[in-house]
Amino acid sequence: MKTDRKSYSSEWKAKIALEAIKGQRTINEIASDYKVHPTQIMKWKKQALEQMPEIFSDKREKKLQTDEELKAKLYEQIGKLQVELDWVKKKAGLIS
Repeated sequence: MKTDRKSYSSEWKAKIALEAIKGQRTINEIASDYKVHPTQIMKWKKQALEQMPEIFSDKREKKLQTDEELKAKLYEQIGKLQVELDWVKKKAGLIS
């Protein structure tokens, strides 16, 4: 007999992790209310606490900038290659 695994949305996980971080109720109380295993709540809490400093750092913004610069360079290269291809086709007589 196979049981299906439950999957939770990121918003749901964040809500439960935030409640666990607040510490107003015990992990077991939260687990019983949301019908999630306490170990899973602890994992989500740990993950949230570990990734929180990254949210407020400038590294994400710098990564986005470098991604945009890379995209711009690649589009420029694609344009040059397209022009060269059209020139070769014209010289070969494929385009009139």
